[in-house]
Amino acid sequence: MSTRPWRPDPPSAEERIDWPADFGTRFLVTVDVEEEFDWSAPLDRRHRATTAMRAFPAAHRRFAEAGVGLTCMVDYPVAVDPASVAILSECRNDGRSEIGAQLHAWVTPPYREVVDPFTSHAGNLPLTLEAAKLDMLTEALAQGFGMRPRIFRSGRYGLGPSSLGLLAERGYRIDSSMRALHDYGDEGGMDFGGIAAHGFHRDGMVELPLTSVFDGRLRRCGPRVHRCAGQVPYGRGVLARAGLLNRIPLTPEGVGIADALAGIDRSLQDGVRLLVFSFHSPTLEPGHTPYVRDARDRAQFDLWWDAVFDRLAERGVLPTTVADILAALDRRPG
Repeated sequence: MSTRPWRPDPPSAEERIDWPADFGTRFLVTVDVEEEFDWSAPLDRRHRATTAMRAFPAAHRRFAEAGVGLTCMVDYPVAVDPASVAILSECRNDGRSEIGAQLHAWVTPPYREVVDPFTSHAGNLPLTLEAAKLDMLTEALAQGFGMRPRIFRSGRYGLGPSSLGLLAERGYRIDSSMRALHDYGDEGGMDFGGIAAHGFHRDGMVELPLTSVFDGRLRRCGPRVHRCAGQVPYGRGVLARAGLLNRIPLTPEGVGIADALAGIDRSLQDGVRLLVFSFHSPTLEPGHTPYVRDARDRAQFDLWWDAVFDRLAERGVLPTTVADILAALDRRPG
C-alpha cells in the first residue's frame, strides 16, 4: 500500500450544493460516539470500554433544552454494547437526534490488518477490507437501533478514494468525514487542505465537511501560509496571536470561546450555509480526552456551547437535523 496521503479534488462549481432559499443558514451538531482510549498512546483494539456513555443522557438533555438535536456518529464498540444502545435510543426519541455511523477501523471486525497509524484510516485499507468493516458496522447499527444509518463519518477523518462509492452502494446519503482545511498526511491520514467548508455532491453522496475556516489578515493566502508556518516551531501559534492567520474548527475541543465566535462570524461571511460542529462523546466525562481533564474543564465545555448558541441565535442561524437536510436536498436536483 502507498503511504502517500490521499488528497481529494476540491469540489467544482457544479458539485457544490445550491441550498434552497427557504433552508436559510443552519447548523448541525455531530458527536463521535465511541469507546475510550488513551489519545497519547498507540491505538490498541483491546481498548473498547464505553463507561463514558453514562455522561451522555445529562449532556443530551442540555442540548435538547436548547432545541438542538445530536447527530450521533456511533462506532462498533458502542453499537454492540446494549447499555449504550439503550441510552442512544432514548436520546433519539427527542425527534431531532439521529443515529449515524462512525468507522473506527481498528476496533471493527474483520481483523485482518496490523494496527498502525496508516491502517487506522479506513480509506487506506484494501477495498475489500474497508467494505467488510463498513458492512459489519452498518449491520450492527441496523440490528441495535432497528434502522439503517443515513449519515457516516470515517474515524480519524479516514475517508479514502473509494469510500463514498462504498457508502452510496449501501444506502447512505450523507458523509461528514472530510475536515475542511486539515492535512493529516503526517499521521498516515488524508489531506483535506484543499477542501473548504461548503457542502457538495460527489460519487452519489452528499459531503458535509466539518466546518473550519481561516481568519486573520492573511486569510486569503490561508492554505499556503498555514502549511509553511507548520514547518516552523510555533509558527502557526505566532501567526494566530498576531492576528495574521488562525485556522478555526467549530469544536469545543481545543478551541476557545472567542475563537469559536470568530469562526462562526467568518463562516457566515464566507457564505457557508450549513455549519457542522463536532465533539467526541468521551469528552463528556472528565479524564478521557485531553480536552476535559477535570470538573472545571467540563463546566467550560457547557459555557462554550452556551456562548455558541447565543451567537448563532443572534445571527439567525437555526439548528437543523439530518431529516431536514435531506428534505431540502431532495427538493433540488443533483
